[in-house]
Amino acid sequence: MLFENFLKNLPEVEKPTEKRLPFNTRMKWTIIILVAYFALGLTPLYGLGSNSLQMFESLSIILGASFGSLISLGIGPIVTASIVLQLLVGANILDIDLTKDEGRAYFQGLQKITSIFFIFLEAIIYVYMGGLSAVPGPNHAALQIGLVIQLIIGGLLILFMDEVVAKWGFGSGISLFIVAGVSKSIMIRFLSPLTTAGTLGYPFGSGAPIGKLWDMIYALKMGNIQELGLAVASVLATLLVFVLVVYVQAMKVELPLTFERVRGYGIRWPLAFLYTSNIPVILVAALMANFQLWAKLLSSKGIYLLGKFQGNMPVSGLVYWTSVPSPVYDLIKGAFTIQTLWHTLAYITFLTLGSLLFSVLWVATSGIDAKSQAKQILASGLKIPGFRKDIRILERVLNRYIMPLAVMGGIAVGILASIADISGALSRGTGILLAVMILYQMYEQIAREHMMEMTPALRKFIK
Repeated sequence: MLFENFLKNLPEVEKPTEKRLPFNTRMKWTIIILVAYFALGLTPLYGLGSNSLQMFESLSIILGASFGSLISLGIGPIVTASIVLQLLVGANILDIDLTKDEGRAYFQGLQKITSIFFIFLEAIIYVYMGGLSAVPGPNHAALQIGLVIQLIIGGLLILFMDEVVAKWGFGSGISLFIVAGVSKSIMIRFLSPLTTAGTLGYPFGSGAPIGKLWDMIYALKMGNIQELGLAVASVLATLLVFVLVVYVQAMKVELPLTFERVRGYGIRWPLAFLYTSNIPVILVAALMANFQLWAKLLSSKGIYLLGKFQGNMPVSGLVYWTSVPSPVYDLIKGAFTIQTLWHTLAYITFLTLGSLLFSVLWVATSGIDAKSQAKQILASGLKIPGFRKDIRILERVLNRYIMPLAVMGGIAVGILASIADISGALSRGTGILLAVMILYQMYEQIAREHMMEMTPALRKFIK
């Protein structure tokens, strides 16, 4: 009882008093948090010396982090807490009745305190295991403590910013931060005129630029067909991921329902093919990103529990098999081997099975199971035509769809994510997939709830 009261009294962002927030209010808070997120990402850690986490730039996109800045932890602690609690509830180690409001409130409080625990833990590990090292010198110990405090502050800010977006903005902070990171990465990798050395590349200077648009022009100028093929393949792979995700996202099963008190009128209750949406991919991608980070930190201390690195590249162990392979790049370069094939198959299998597992667990822990959906349908005054208005009957009918959709959707989104990663798309493929799905959901939410409140120009664009 004492612990439950403690969870209920954790600091939180106040809920809006209005039942339905206006479009302008939601948009205002979403933009404010987005600007604050970018500002925090540009704020360097005071006293930071070497930054060995900088090599994990692609992972930082999935974690919504900017290594070396105030938000170096990103959404990692929040997602890790969610993974741990879902596994504990799924294995019945934690006995929480998530079908009741009290159970869900207890779970959310537990998730917040677990997130705070991981913020403190990861901040200490990042600094004292050498991921983010303090400047050497007589004040080294004090600077280490200062770095930990700064990381904790940044982690707590991300936690509460996520809550602000969830209650006052569109979607969730986790989703918003992933979209922001992916969008920034795509723009840089497509349009940046800089070389890897930080100087201006062709056509503004000399050398191959980072941006694939200029890289294609440079490859044509130099007559390098192989580099041209790699640049074109990256752009085409990115477009392919966009098209595939939008197509699959639109697939759904529609359950016919009728109004109990109004004869002759009914609606279709949509159940999306990707029933658990992008949540399984967020969780499994964050888990794999944590594998990479922990493996690097451990190997720097001579502990090879998760595998070994050769320079910045994983070469053995779990960290190797869960790292992103590059079969398309190897094919164009003529370096494709049987090892590349096994690595690719292992990566697809791991991502697919992980997405399947988290999809099933998410249905059980997030209030979108058959029983919760049945309650929502009955509360709306609807029923299935030809059946009595009984929650048990409705739950049985919904069970025929929801769990198969959770399984098939989890597998499908896992395969989509792995294809996106191995295709060599601009930015991290999984990140692009998540960004497209998040933006599609935001579009649907805005179009459904706020269409009539928009200015005519914006309404025309959303339509």
